Amino acid sequence: MNAVTLVFAALCIFAIAYRLYGLFIANKVLGLRADRPTPADTCADGHDYVKTNKFVLYGHHFAAIAAAGPLLGPVLAAQFGFAPGALWIIIGCVLAGAVHDMIVLFASMRHKGNSLAKIAEAEIGKTVGFVASFAFLFILILTLAGLSIACLNALFESVWGVFVVGATIPIAVLMGFWMYKIRPGDVKGASIFGVILLIAAVVAGPVVEQTPWLASILKMSKSQIALAIPIYAFVASVLPVWMLLAPRDYLSTYLKISTVVMLAIGVFFVQPDLKMPAFTQYTAGGGPVIPGPVFPFVFITIACGAISGFHAIIATGTTPKMVDNERDILFVGYGAMLTEGLVAIMALISACVLIPADYFAINSAPAVFAKTGMQVVELPRLAAEVGENIQGRPGGAVSLAVGMAYIFDSLPGMRGLMSYWYHFVIMFEAVFILTAVDAGTRVGRFLLQEMFGKVVPKFAERKWVPGVVITGALFTGSWGYLVYTGDIRNIWPLFGMSNQLLAASALIIVTSMLIRMGKAKYMWVTAAPGLILASITMYAGYLQITRVYLAPGKENYLLATLACMVIIMIVIVLAACFKRWIELLSIKERVVDIWGERVIRPLPGEAVCLINDPKEGGVQVKGATEKWG
Repeated sequence: MNAVTLVFAALCIFAIAYRLYGLFIANKVLGLRADRPTPADTCADGHDYVKTNKFVLYGHHFAAIAAAGPLLGPVLAAQFGFAPGALWIIIGCVLAGAVHDMIVLFASMRHKGNSLAKIAEAEIGKTVGFVASFAFLFILILTLAGLSIACLNALFESVWGVFVVGATIPIAVLMGFWMYKIRPGDVKGASIFGVILLIAAVVAGPVVEQTPWLASILKMSKSQIALAIPIYAFVASVLPVWMLLAPRDYLSTYLKISTVVMLAIGVFFVQPDLKMPAFTQYTAGGGPVIPGPVFPFVFITIACGAISGFHAIIATGTTPKMVDNERDILFVGYGAMLTEGLVAIMALISACVLIPADYFAINSAPAVFAKTGMQVVELPRLAAEVGENIQGRPGGAVSLAVGMAYIFDSLPGMRGLMSYWYHFVIMFEAVFILTAVDAGTRVGRFLLQEMFGKVVPKFAERKWVPGVVITGALFTGSWGYLVYTGDIRNIWPLFGMSNQLLAASALIIVTSMLIRMGKAKYMWVTAAPGLILASITMYAGYLQITRVYLAPGKENYLLATLACMVIIMIVIVLAACFKRWIELLSIKERVVDIWGERVIRPLPGEAVCLINDPKEGGVQVKGATEKWG
């Protein structure tokens, strides 16, 4: 199959989905309105709740959700062939991932920009909120530690990468002051200024790397990078969002999207064939990259490229506090996820244009690859042109860089620049990942503030500096310790499973909200993908525990226990949601909320008009402020 066919098919399906299904959800399911105040209006504080231009917010949101998942997951899933990964990315992104991101973002905005745990508490009950808080915090710690190690491995001894990533920080701060203090609202001017400086940094990267005295300063060891990443994340999590986090993510999006677009153009121009077959001999399991079968492991391997629970953390963390107009939810939520789906397709293509034997040689340990009986074909030449040993480098990052560099090197005038493009992609991967780490850390701080605030109310105050600093330091230290000690490498497989379970629980939680809002006829939009994903991921978790963690002679009781804990906590959340569904669906009466919408129950504090018979109007109820349910 030609790669152009796959790219064209994905672009067409994504465009149609946005125009039809996305608008259906926006208008019919959610009833988005431009006249409804957003949390950025009602809770504005100049620190976390800040009205933001929709293009800047799209950049922040996309940069925050698009981390290692859409880059590395599809590369690893290529072991099963290009068809399973491509089908799940396209179908999952349209019907599950984009729906998840959009409706979870809407739910958080209806709950004053609060976290998914607070939404669960308000919609389901306090017990669920309590369990959900710990489950989501645990999953977020695992996620950020895993992403940071992927970023660490990309930046390790990469002078070019360290220089460009470091340069984005002061550039972003300058952009932030430009857009919010010097010339408020001047997004265009700040964008031009920032992009010019970013391009200059990217161009200067190779020069800096070849300058001995600069290279000696910027060449960092793994332990140094393991300290630098948490320190940066802590600073980004406590500073006002407009000062560093939002402009840096927005700036990074230019690099991310331009690289992906350039790769797409390269695919259309070069028209490479997908050398990986549609289905390989490893669909039944026993592969050198992923030991399990294509079902259900392709779902937890692709992860963020199709749907991701980490997105729920961002969509209930930084993003809902910055939306200027409720109608922007479609563009920011659904649109950003479709963009990430395109990134995942391009990553899959980058892996599949390699000769299968070369792909497996890169992505498996030498001893494991030797058992396959395959012989490398072009790998020696690719390694020579890249200038590094690329065999036996599992994890997906190296094969992605080689595949992308291979496509770029095939363009007219680019021949002989494999080494340049390889190192460019390594830097690109680091930038891609780090923008999720800083946003995720800020959300983790929000979660800790909510949890501590129940014991010490002062922590719940968003502007209380000691609370912001303490929770930021504690949360950063928790995942930073795992990164520095490297222990997270042993529990990385938990990420895929826990990430998908979080996405499934988020879909089930917002289904409860839709039912409460009188939208039960549309509950299938979130309930169907949520229940399907939960079932598949539970099965994958069972196989992971019984066949891997508790395999005879290779028992790892710690990992088995952690996996069971995640599953049990999510099962508690799901069971409570199902109970709430039954309760809400049994209620026949409706009330009209302050926006004129017929709902089963209003949110606390909303005045309502009681309606016993929809045809006969209702009775005004003043001050309906008590919590329901």
